[in-house]
Amino acid sequence: MRSNVGPSPSAVQTDETPATRIRELESKVDQLEQAVESHAVLDQAMGVLIAVGRISAGEAWDVLRETSMSTNIKLRHVAELIVTWGATGHLATDIRSELSRRLDHRESERET
Repeated sequence: MRSNVGPSPSAVQTDETPATRIRELESKVDQLEQAVESHAVLDQAMGVLIAVGRISAGEAWDVLRETSMSTNIKLRHVAELIVTWGATGHLATDIRSELSRRLDHRESERET
């Protein structure tokens, strides 16, 4: 038995116009596209680190995240730089030094 607490969901009226709803949905689609693109860049950067450093995916994620934090550069930007490095061989000195230090540290941990 239904109680008479309020109107049914289908009876609720909103001030939302179709044009407003379309703009909201377009904004959500844009956000989702950006998220997918960011995720792809992170995955590609991790792939470069896995290949170069001969490390696991988890270690690659840690190296990427730690490099971002220690250089104070956004994670996505560090990932973009690493992907470009994989394609061109060019990488900013500060990022290259930090990556080398972190990858060398992981290698020395495996050897002990």
